[in-house]
Amino acid sequence: MNDPRTDALEEQARPEGLHRETYADRVDDRADELASAAAAGDIEQTSLWQDAWRQLRRNPFFLVGALLFLVFATMAVAPGLFTSTDPRVCDLARSGDGPQPGAPFGFDIQGCDYYANVVHGAGVSLAIGFLSVLGVLAIGVVVGALAGYYGGWIDSLLARVTDIFYGLPLILGAIILLSVLPERGVLEVSLALIAFGWMTAMRLVRSNVIGVKQSDYVQAARALGARTGRIIVRHILPNAVAPVLVYATIAVGTIIASEATLTFLGVGLQLPEISWGLQINAAQNRLRDAPHLILFPSLFLSLTVLAFILMGDALRDALDPKLRR
Repeated sequence: MNDPRTDALEEQARPEGLHRETYADRVDDRADELASAAAAGDIEQTSLWQDAWRQLRRNPFFLVGALLFLVFATMAVAPGLFTSTDPRVCDLARSGDGPQPGAPFGFDIQGCDYYANVVHGAGVSLAIGFLSVLGVLAIGVVVGALAGYYGGWIDSLLARVTDIFYGLPLILGAIILLSVLPERGVLEVSLALIAFGWMTAMRLVRSNVIGVKQSDYVQAARALGARTGRIIVRHILPNAVAPVLVYATIAVGTIIASEATLTFLGVGLQLPEISWGLQINAAQNRLRDAPHLILFPSLFLSLTVLAFILMGDALRDALDPKLRR
């Protein structure tokens, strides 16, 4: 028996004077053509990420941030492309000298080429940034997914543990932890930042998992007998990861700034590491007579943080349909 509402809609769509059976045949033929074209790849099938990428390519802020990131990432991976000078070769006779031919950033307190030191400092700062964010995501995604999916007492317990860590600010918690460690290298500073920086990622994942787990495709997978781990990994997390990706992009810049802050306060990295934080720390007492010592590493640090903030903001706009222009 035909549905009257369907018949009415069909009457409105059917061109005047065209027989009903003929119109139905044409609709079926067109459906077959579209299905064949889609199977052959003639029709472009878009997704959230494809739409986001098209949006990002037109966003000047993303392009500027991506360009800055590319420069600093290349500097971190291959500093030899930017300078051939050994940053540890020093001459005390040039201590604190300003920029001059052959040394565009001048010399540091030990008489080392400052440009070479600033270039090599990018590697340590970016390494800590990415290593810390990977650890933050590993803890935050696992804890947030378990809390959001199971709910109940598991959610309450994990939420209370998260609240305990939230009670201690990132910088203060890292200072307390690093102050009791015998060594403070890249790994130790990264672990301290991970230990007190995973809570926001957990909250983001938890809230998105709670919203996604009631979706029809998740219910269908559960009805078909799919295991819990498969449901979380294959069906829930891929559809809840967009806000976490935005957070992770911005968090890299935040972590790099936090590492520089810890090192400037004297509880971060230690010599003989080369980092922008160490350079700023060593230059704080020479601000009047050698301002270039604090200017250049601060500039590079600020531009690196700015690059990740620009990319994160652009990514947020691209992944949120309500913010698209």
